Amino acid sequence: MDVMTAIKERRSCRQYKSDPVNEDDLNMILEAARWAPSWANTQCCRLVVVRNKEATLQLAGCLAANNPATAALSEAPVVIVACAEKQKAGYKKGEAVTDKGDYWYMYDTALAMQNLTLAAWALGLGTVHIGLFDAAKAASILGLPPEVVCVAMTPVGYPTGEFRNPERKDLSQVVFWEKYGQRA
Repeated sequence: MDVMTAIKERRSCRQYKSDPVNEDDLNMILEAARWAPSWANTQCCRLVVVRNKEATLQLAGCLAANNPATAALSEAPVVIVACAEKQKAGYKKGEAVTDKGDYWYMYDTALAMQNLTLAAWALGLGTVHIGLFDAAKAASILGLPPEVVCVAMTPVGYPTGEFRNPERKDLSQVVFWEKYGQRA
C-alpha cells in the first residue's frame, strides 16, 4: 500500500479480533515509529508495548468513563503507549528554545504515532489514537520514571467490522496562500 492510500484509508478501529499480532508486523510498525522525524533528531519518543491482558485492562481503566475506546483497549491483543523523555525536544544545551517550552515532545510523539498507525493500517492492523485518559495513572501502571511522561495510547490488532469514510473539508477550506484567510 502506498503512503497516500494509507493516509486516506486509515480509520480509527475500536473493535478487534482476539488473534495475536504477527511479531514481524509488530516490529515493522515499531520501526516505522522509530523513523519519525524529531526535534534536532533528539528522538525523545519512547514506546511501551503491552500484551499482558491484566495490564491492558488496567490501562483501559485509565480512560474516562465515556471514552468510546475503552473496549478497544480491553479487546486488542496489543496496546502501545507512547511516552516522551522530557527536556529533550525543543531544547538546546539544556534550555528551552521555543515558545512551546517542554511541550515540543507532544509534536515529536505525534509524528511517531502517525508513522505507527499508518504502517499498521498498511499491514492490515487497526489502531485508534487515545488521548483522553489519566496519564499519571497510566505512568504509574507502566512504572515510568519522573523524567518520562505518558502522552498517548493505541490498541493494535486485526479489525472487525466495516469502516466508513468520514467527510473531509475541501482543500480550499483549510489552505490559505501567503497570509491567513487569503484564498487562492
